Amino acid sequence: MTNEAGDLWVVFNGEIYNHLEICRRLQNRGRRYRTRSDTETILHAYEEWGDACVDHLRGMFAFAIWDAGRRRLLAARDRLGIKPLYWTLVGGRLLFASEIKALLASDLIVAELNQEALPELLGTRSLSGTRTMFRGIHKLLPGHQLVFERGAIRIRQYWDVPHRAASDRGDARNKSDRDVVDEFRSALDASVRLHLMSDVPLGVFLSGGIDSSAIAALMARAMNRPVQTFSVAFKERAFNELGYARDVARAIGADSHEVTIDDRDFFDALPRLIWQEDEPIAHPSSVPLYYVSALARRFVKVVLTGEGSDELLAGYGKYLRSTWNWRAGALYERLVPRSLRASIARSVAVLPRRVACYARRSFLTVERTPQAMFFDNFAAVRLADQRDLLASRRRDDDCDAYAVAVDYFSRLDPRTTLLDRLLYTDLKTYLVELLMKQDQMSMAASIESRVPFLDHVLVELSAGLPDRWKLSGWTTKRVLRHAMKGLLPASILNRPKMGFPVPFSRWTREGWNSVARETLLDRRSRERGIIDSLALTRLLDDHAAGRTDGGDRIWSLLNLELWHRTFIDGGGVQTLPAITGRHAHPVAEIGSAAAAR
Repeated sequence: MTNEAGDLWVVFNGEIYNHLEICRRLQNRGRRYRTRSDTETILHAYEEWGDACVDHLRGMFAFAIWDAGRRRLLAARDRLGIKPLYWTLVGGRLLFASEIKALLASDLIVAELNQEALPELLGTRSLSGTRTMFRGIHKLLPGHQLVFERGAIRIRQYWDVPHRAASDRGDARNKSDRDVVDEFRSALDASVRLHLMSDVPLGVFLSGGIDSSAIAALMARAMNRPVQTFSVAFKERAFNELGYARDVARAIGADSHEVTIDDRDFFDALPRLIWQEDEPIAHPSSVPLYYVSALARRFVKVVLTGEGSDELLAGYGKYLRSTWNWRAGALYERLVPRSLRASIARSVAVLPRRVACYARRSFLTVERTPQAMFFDNFAAVRLADQRDLLASRRRDDDCDAYAVAVDYFSRLDPRTTLLDRLLYTDLKTYLVELLMKQDQMSMAASIESRVPFLDHVLVELSAGLPDRWKLSGWTTKRVLRHAMKGLLPASILNRPKMGFPVPFSRWTREGWNSVARETLLDRRSRERGIIDSLALTRLLDDHAAGRTDGGDRIWSLLNLELWHRTFIDGGGVQTLPAITGRHAHPVAEIGSAAAAR
């Protein structure tokens, strides 16, 4: 879109939820509108405030404005990274897009593997910071702006998660519990209502966990018609949460829709979803997310999701384990001499298998550093395992694998609590990848997803809460659980977190082990020389025999190989080998049930 004078042009992906409010302000200042579009609001906001226009926007966005008069381009990405923005500089030309494949389509760059990124990719399943798996292609970080002028690039951060040391939080500590809960609930309710701004039908992804259930319940209060809920599960009973989702749908009087998928559905979609994602898929749950997006697209065009609550309010079990481990480790180091600690660490190997598994991830054996205790300890493929798998592995790669995460962890005031530092790091790294999964899988099905928990006003409020409102004893997301009392059934409020487990390990112990083996050990893979073939054979054998659980490693390696064939080899969407003796691919089962109002 261009302005009236034709000297400003904007390209924009996203939604500005407060654009009507900004529109009124700008019109009062003399700006004239030709449309009712939030895209035009970005243009006029730039005319009024220049680069500071982003400070006035409340929403999810990636946009670029070409200022013809100044021969200058401004690109910006929303505060939390809900929308993606990639860029590269080639011979003085700036290329930018929402997808890496769009940059490759320019034919101005060649797709090359970023070999140095492999340790981080395998460890965390994704890349934090600015780099991608393509050499020379970068991400614009959340909360950042890029200016391209006279052939040069300048990047600056315009927003960050605000944090104060625990001793400086007088306002939050002096409020009554009721006031804290009411303020949080009011902010979340306001965010949900903002995210309902739409002239097309809306729904919600409902897993049955507290996050998506809270969004669904607040939607039901704000809408004058039944909420459309969409849920997905695997046919295996142990990996199916549909019962909880149905409980919530009944409680709020929703019209619920479900899809169940099996291993055939999963592996059938995987190669084309890697093409959609542009990089190796980090999380197996991306695949069911695509299926529930395709289901939702039959009924609505926009969905709200519960993404972001875990990183705001300490929803993952690792936060409890990490904080306990860190504090216990400090006491252990003070009381036990170094020589005795080394002896204890060696003796862990003779413990019973289950006990040894926990001990190897505890302060008894793990070095008390952020890199070792937090990041490598919860890695998909730990650095020690990578040394065996990667044919070209060098020890000096280790220091780079978690460099970005360690940098974020170290940025905050040392007086900031350990929990806040962990949450801040995950908001800047792990959450950004989850948001890319959310955006790319939903857009692959041509549906827009919105994340009310990541409204920056709510994020700033949550960041200022004392730890006890996030993690209290064994209770996670305490403030959210209190805020939702009376709106959600107790069975939902009090249930433990399940996440979205995928039976990938089970599948690759059975028939799909041969498919992984045929894909990962064929001539192309071996000649590439990235993965050590003997170590890979041993991994597949031990996993199939149940001697180890190699599911995470197999997932990462399979994605890496399929991605390499798709983009670096230029082979396009791949096809996995067939499983001999299995039935033809069944159609995913889709159901719809109107819940009783």
